[in-house]
Amino acid sequence: MNVADRHGQLEPFYLSVEPGARFCLLHLPPSGVALRGGILYVHPFAEEMNKARRMAAAQARRFAQTGYAVLQMDLLGCGDSGGELRDATVSGWCRDLQVAADWMLGRGYGPLRVWGLRFGALVASHWVSTYGNDIDGLVLWQPVASGDTHLTQFLRISVAGDMLASGTAGGGAGALRKRLAAGETLEVAGYEINSTLASEMNALRLADIPPSGLAVDWFEVVPEAGSVAPASARVVEQWQHAGMRVRYEVVTGEPFWTTVEIVDCPALLEATTRASSEGWKQDTASRA
Repeated sequence: MNVADRHGQLEPFYLSVEPGARFCLLHLPPSGVALRGGILYVHPFAEEMNKARRMAAAQARRFAQTGYAVLQMDLLGCGDSGGELRDATVSGWCRDLQVAADWMLGRGYGPLRVWGLRFGALVASHWVSTYGNDIDGLVLWQPVASGDTHLTQFLRISVAGDMLASGTAGGGAGALRKRLAAGETLEVAGYEINSTLASEMNALRLADIPPSGLAVDWFEVVPEAGSVAPASARVVEQWQHAGMRVRYEVVTGEPFWTTVEIVDCPALLEATTRASSEGWKQDTASRA
């Protein structure tokens, strides 16, 4: 399918990436709206991906309406893409992103920004830190600061299930980590995690991988106005000291990536769209 130059449409297609293919959705600007660049979305991990689909789609439409081509790709073993999660790794997901970025830039959808949510924001930052020459900036939604902590929280879902079923914790998350370290593949809430993926998740920390020289728009969602996210604020400060141009904004809303019911966060949509319309113009002017 030729998806180029079909403005104002949502185009589903499969992008060839070994092994198999990745399911993609391409949002293009409406007819008459000049193309300002491209945005590549990196989704969250496991069930958070499904919880966040509505918000991601809403923001992608807003980006498209203001002149950006947006590519949403399901990574290997996720969503409607080929492969199984049991075969996925962070390094493999980075290869997926490389192919997607090359595809977008090859079709003139640049300059290119990368937009990540939760663990997707951590993966995006890790990948961009080695691919930054062709990336114009990062948009981070509620980024996970530590892959190690994120994996522990995920494994606790299995621990909670064991407690409900048998009344015991079965050794807790620590026991599950030992099994992963020994090379086992574990099923947690219907998601199979292999030892390589677990090891690569453990190694990722935002503070260790500032994507040097890029402009970053970082958004945190908090339950009450005036709340702060101290762990994120510390990383932002570290990145700024490392020479990063980080715009950090806190908005009020619900954690839509984990809520039982699917919810929206209008303040996040508004803040992100405003940044793309105003702040990114300043970035372009500063490079001119």
